[in-house]
Parts: sequence; C-alpha cells; structure tokens
Amino acid sequence: MFDDGIAVIGLGYIGLPTCAALTGRGLRVIGVDVNARTVAEINAGRVPIVEPNLDEAILEAVERGMLTATTEVPHASVYLIAVPTPFRGDHEPDLRHVRAATEAIAPRLRGGEVVILESTSPPGTTERISGWISDLRPDLKLPHMGGIPDVHLAHCPERVLPGRIMVEIFTNDRVVGGLTPECAERAAELYRTFVAGEIVITDATSAEMAKLTENAFRDVNIAFANELAEICDHLDVDVWEVISLANHHPRVNILQPGPGVGGHCIAVDPWFIVSAAPEQARLIRAARETNDARPRSVLTKISEAVAASGHEGDTVTIACLGLAFKADIDDLRESPALAITQTLAAERPGARILAVEPHVSRLPTTLAGLPNVELVTTEQAVREAQVVVLLVDHAAFRAISPGELRGRQLVDTRGLWR
Repeated sequence: MFDDGIAVIGLGYIGLPTCAALTGRGLRVIGVDVNARTVAEINAGRVPIVEPNLDEAILEAVERGMLTATTEVPHASVYLIAVPTPFRGDHEPDLRHVRAATEAIAPRLRGGEVVILESTSPPGTTERISGWISDLRPDLKLPHMGGIPDVHLAHCPERVLPGRIMVEIFTNDRVVGGLTPECAERAAELYRTFVAGEIVITDATSAEMAKLTENAFRDVNIAFANELAEICDHLDVDVWEVISLANHHPRVNILQPGPGVGGHCIAVDPWFIVSAAPEQARLIRAARETNDARPRSVLTKISEAVAASGHEGDTVTIACLGLAFKADIDDLRESPALAITQTLAAERPGARILAVEPHVSRLPTTLAGLPNVELVTTEQAVREAQVVVLLVDHAAFRAISPGELRGRQLVDTRGLWR
C-alpha cells in the first residue's frame, strides 16, 4: 500500500510528529511545507518547534534517509493533510489552506491513492475535498460519486496534547472516518502501523464532529471555571479554594480558571460547530464568548494593580510572565497571554512592559514592533517591575520565591501564588 511513500502536507505541530511516528516504523515519508525555511531546517535535521523527544526522532529519520522535506508535492501512495484551519470574520471557518493542499495534491493522483485529512475541520470538509478533487480531475472517480472510487478519502483528526505529543501520538485511540467504509479501512491501515491505541472506524462527518465535540466539551468546562472565577471575585472569595472544596465531591471535577483559552484547537474548534448549527449551538457559543471575554477581565485587574502600586503612565513597569497558551511549551497560537500583553502595551504606551517567555528566543511579531515591550529574563522582570502578572504557570515561574515578590503588586491568573 505504501510503495510510493507517504506525503505529509504541513510540517507544524501535528505534521512533523506524524512524520517522526511513520519513519520510526520504517515508512518513507516526504514532508511538504510552503515555508522554505522550515523545509531547510528539517532537511538539516533540525526541528523548528519545541516538543520533547521530537528533535531526536526527526534527526534520526533524516540521517537514515527516511524523511526528506520539500516545498513541492510529490506523487505518493498516501497523502496526509495537516495544515492550519483558522477562522475569519465573524468566526467563519477558513479552509483556504486545506483547499490549497488539495489543489496541490490533485495533479499528482494516478488512482489508488489514499488522501487523509488530519486538520480539525468543520463537518463536511472531507466530502468537500472529494468534490474539489473531482472538479480538478474529472478523469477520476471520487467517493462522493458513489461506487468504487479511484481515490479513497478519510478524516482522522489528531488528538494529542502539546508537550506530550511524542507519547500520545502512539498511545491515544484514533477515530478514522471514511467517505465510504472502504475509505475508512484503507486509511486505518496507515494508523495501525504506529498507533497502539484502538482504531475506531466511522464515517467522515461523524469523525469531524467527534473532534470538534471533544474540544467544545473542554471549552464549556473551562468557561464554567472562568465564570466561577468572575463570580468569586465579585463576592471576594478565593475561587481556587472554592474549586478545591467542591472537587472533594466524588462526582465533581471542576477545571482551573485562567486568563482565557488558547491553542489552535479549543479556542477555534467550537466555532466550527456554531457555524454549522448556529441556532442549536447556544451553550457552545456562550462558552466561547465567556472564555473570549476573560482577557479583558485580567486587564481590568492589572489596571487595579497599577493604581494600587502608586505608579501610573511613564513611571510603571509591568512584568508579564508567560506568552505561550499553556505551560512549558513554546506554542503561541491563539494565546490569551500574548493577547493580554499586546493589548496592555498598546493601551499603556508610556508603561514599560517586560515580557518573559522562557521557551522563545525573541519577541513574536505582534510584540516586536511595540517600542515599550522588552523580552527579558524572569529574574530581571521580577527585580525591576512594580506590577507582576502571572499569565502562564511555566515550571520556571514556580521557582520564584515569595521574597522575590515582596513589595510588588501581583495579578495571579493561575492561582500559583495564593
């Protein structure tokens, strides 16, 4: 089935670990990315993202000749699409990257290939890919046309946790949804080469909805915690204490509040459900709106801390600890911490903003152009700031002693310094 190799389209946080998983099982992989710099880094055996154990796996794959990267889509037995699926405008799904990948694959098809969409997508996207290919290649019979297709299409969403990808990509169960049962089975053959978890077979639309449902479930539960934090703040009660007490109930497991929700999945995917069924997805929409509003609440707390410090305007130095969307990774996608820091700097142009992110070596583009933002070490930030804002509970910040924080106004969005 894999005689002509496997092409992975998109070499980011999902595509690159998938390359490593496949090559580790002796399969030849060609990685494709539109970013020439990313391609060059990978061909040199270097990994442009931070993920434990990924760098060793990629270096070994490149040195063994099992992985090569390119900007051009080759012919392959299997095409695996792992490109971004953001939203635009009023949270409308943006499938331009998926379509671009499809249009690059279509001319290479000869019949007999398997095309798998891993990118988290709105319901019906896999079938749309089938239609796009059909429009470009009328000589081929696609699954949505009925009968035995020349090309098999399926959806197999990733479901891994950043920071544990090189563990969970092997151990987690996988849902494989095909446009036909044969499509699903052909795709499942690929995942059986490296997945130790259960391979669950279904149709493509159910697989698409299952992944969106997983992330919407998480989003709703986080929204409950964040709304509870707002209520407890209004009542002058410690929300972390309240949650700890409530979680002593054997059937209660409330999540922890934070400055918002980030990452490409949970902050984005629920909107795909809302877009597909806007009249029915009332709770899911409310949860998204609750979590999207959380950064503004944090900015209000920062303003109160600045006032309490006795410094205003040009005289205040504010340390923002953390820019990533979760602890101990370098992923800044949809990060509320980054958004808070950017808004704070824009709304307080006279303030000095000290950004701390142990997992990056330079400021992200959204902050680099702001003259009042500096990327500094944890030690410098805590030493020089009058207001210290904890946005991400990185391990590096857990080492800060109470004595180092004495005399500073603190805004703790993670409950680390209670």
